[in-house]
Amino acid sequence: MNIGIIGAMSEEVEFLLRDMELETSEVKANMKFSVGTIHNKNVVIVTSGIGKVNAAVCAQILIDDFKVDYVINVGIAGGTVDNIYPGDVVIANNLVQHDIDTSAFGDRIGQIPRLDTFDFKCDKKLIDHAIEACKDISGHNYFVGRIVSGDQFIANIDKIKWLNSEFECLACEMEGASIAQVCYLNEIPFVVIRSISDNASNGAHMEYEKFKDIAVENSTKILNNMLKLI
Repeated sequence: MNIGIIGAMSEEVEFLLRDMELETSEVKANMKFSVGTIHNKNVVIVTSGIGKVNAAVCAQILIDDFKVDYVINVGIAGGTVDNIYPGDVVIANNLVQHDIDTSAFGDRIGQIPRLDTFDFKCDKKLIDHAIEACKDISGHNYFVGRIVSGDQFIANIDKIKWLNSEFECLACEMEGASIAQVCYLNEIPFVVIRSISDNASNGAHMEYEKFKDIAVENSTKILNNMLKLI
């Protein structure tokens, strides 16, 4: 069993690399894929880079070249509902690309034309493992729901409100739904987990350096616990 772990930024996976028994590493598409074990589980850890194209290329390489059986994507997101605050965790149960718009042809915004699904559903067992893993996090809450992705950094309160109204989402970011689409097309189980950095809808912000430490701590606990459970 091989487990692929993707972080968009190096900060999101550096803690796992320290815990890893590294066997080999390889650079493909300007991304470094580190192969080894954590808790006796075979893992491939990679920093994809920011944005949907980077993330999609990364996921396909994991599937084609490293033959992963599962994909876990971790990272940072902005909250889109009032009761989610910096440091909280959102586990996706499904994802949508909010910047897909072929509504001129009668499609719903977010619907990829000629694809047989509107959203990309995360694997139930991986969701359950993520929920169980979150129980060791203290001082912050976790939520399960929809995450939306797009090649846009969303800082406008009106856009946040629109995302929540249009998609009933809990968080927004720039990679997860493209990874989800690749996994869907290849029939690979996946889950996307996000630590919340800010929430324009309730005015909650946090200094990046302070938040990074919280995000790294939370992600470390979640992923280490998940790897024990899978």
